[in-house]
Amino acid sequence: MQFNDYDVSANVSLLFTEVHYLDRFQAAADAGFRTVESWWPFTEPHPGNDRVDEVAARIADAGVQLIGLNFYAGDMPGGERGVTCRPERAEELDRSTGALLRLARATGVRRFNLLYGQPDEGEEQAQRAHAVGAYRRAAEAVAEIDGTILVEPLARGLNGSYPLHDDEDVAALIDEVGSPRLALLFDSFHLGMNGVDVAAVAQRRAGEIGHVQLADSPGRGEPGSGELDFAAIAAGLRAGGYRGTVAAEYKPTRATGDTLNWLR
Repeated sequence: MQFNDYDVSANVSLLFTEVHYLDRFQAAADAGFRTVESWWPFTEPHPGNDRVDEVAARIADAGVQLIGLNFYAGDMPGGERGVTCRPERAEELDRSTGALLRLARATGVRRFNLLYGQPDEGEEQAQRAHAVGAYRRAAEAVAEIDGTILVEPLARGLNGSYPLHDDEDVAALIDEVGSPRLALLFDSFHLGMNGVDVAAVAQRRAGEIGHVQLADSPGRGEPGSGELDFAAIAAGLRAGGYRGTVAAEYKPTRATGDTLNWLR
């Protein structure tokens, strides 16, 4: 397959939802994955050390490596897409950073997706300034473990007022923050939904990409279920020199195990 020379990780927030969240690490291992990633595993910014340690223990028991983790992003099922730009949510983000670092030290994960959030109409400039400061603080927080903060563009029209829609938006924010610890999260679904030439971005931005996530567009199903040209995307990543991990971060159209033929 097009990605057979890359390590392909399983996103356990979207894959293997047939089982309880804590059992998905083992399900991923049983399906042949060596690495996994996850959105924020909890509903609150900091669930307490015992619950953080429980997640770390289940990852260790499954024998997989956690390679990607989202910061707390608010009420994702309710439509929130991060709290980074919102001054009134700063304390929540700070608390979640403590839990994130605890999980990182226990598991070795070093890539962290920090979603921007949804600014209020008329407050975009002030909330942008707050977001820039928050990204700087996050970069400083993960510096002690040599971590990378990932910045993700999201699909326009599906994520409220979230303002980052393509690689240009992310590059401008990273330049404004001014930290070498920030990198683009390249998500084929979101870029495809925004009308971006996904393969061209893969090649042009390969040196700026900190992580890759794969899902087809439209629909966000497994590769091959939509319209994206994954052979061209893989070729673009290779031509640009990207050698990092790619993640299966899609919504399976049927039982997860029945959607993995694209890997073979």
